Amino acid sequence: MPGYQILELGDFPLLSGDVLRDAKLAYRCYGRLSPARDNLVVLPTFYTGTDTRNEGFFGPGRAIDPARHFIVSPNMFGNGRSSSPSNTPAPQDGPRFPLVQMWDNIAAQHRLIHDQLGIERIALVAGWSMAGCQSYQWAAQYPDMVEAILPFCASARTSPHNFVFLEGVKAALCADQAWNGGDYDSAPVAGLKAFGRVYAGWAYSQAFYREGLYRKLGFETVEDLLVDWELDHVECWDANDLLAKLATWQAGDIAAGPLYNGDFKAALGAIRARAILMPCAQDLYFPPEDNEIEALHMSDAKFRPHDSPWGHCAANPGNDAGFAAALDAGIRELLGE
Repeated sequence: MPGYQILELGDFPLLSGDVLRDAKLAYRCYGRLSPARDNLVVLPTFYTGTDTRNEGFFGPGRAIDPARHFIVSPNMFGNGRSSSPSNTPAPQDGPRFPLVQMWDNIAAQHRLIHDQLGIERIALVAGWSMAGCQSYQWAAQYPDMVEAILPFCASARTSPHNFVFLEGVKAALCADQAWNGGDYDSAPVAGLKAFGRVYAGWAYSQAFYREGLYRKLGFETVEDLLVDWELDHVECWDANDLLAKLATWQAGDIAAGPLYNGDFKAALGAIRARAILMPCAQDLYFPPEDNEIEALHMSDAKFRPHDSPWGHCAANPGNDAGFAAALDAGIRELLGE
């Protein structure tokens, strides 16, 4: 039995005007809500993450601790636990799954936090990569509800360069003849392997490869690491699910929707939450320059880049102890602990 719970959303209206039929939001809770109902920490999931993977960001003695905080980890649409191409019946199965945007993910999470759990205030929304993108979205979409955010290795809007990177991994996957426009009878293994192999080139910095840091992960050669990335994508991920989340990532923009009508500066300026923006200086997806610009238009944001040859994967639990320490310090600061 899975340890996560399911919130039945019914026919869920999307920002695009489409409707996700019989939508489901998977989530997991840790700890207890305080009598004052003021200790909620929301940890959305990242691109190849689930609520289970988020467990590497908290624990006993950490800045986020189930002994002190009520932690809710909602799964992003498309990750195989919440509504996804792989678990949605026809006519929205596989490649027919509708575009789900950041707005839609946060609207669903708001139903969970506010309507289902009856919580009015969120002490902190934090997360890595696409989870961090969702923390910006929370603060812009529900500015009166969120007290603090700490997005790490993330951005408030997907940059053109980031968009092009995603086009590259998507093209590698879809070049497999077995892909068949998403109506595959069996997994497009060659495409998934190509996807993982290309992705690995961007996940770490140039210095990571130059200095042979892959050996710290247990790989003797670069090829060993690439094969591991191939196998991870073949064994763990459905191709249509990967592409559904990729579309969400590409469309990422906190200004999208009726609140700001595309005015990015207005959306940033509307964020009332205290914020620490923590990029990795060597991140090839989310370069620190984007966060530095964002901080200029936010009312209470600190720009705090971290230097690490691990690049985007500096944030992956267990990779960079210095990043983990900086992250915990930032969280404690925002929570006033």
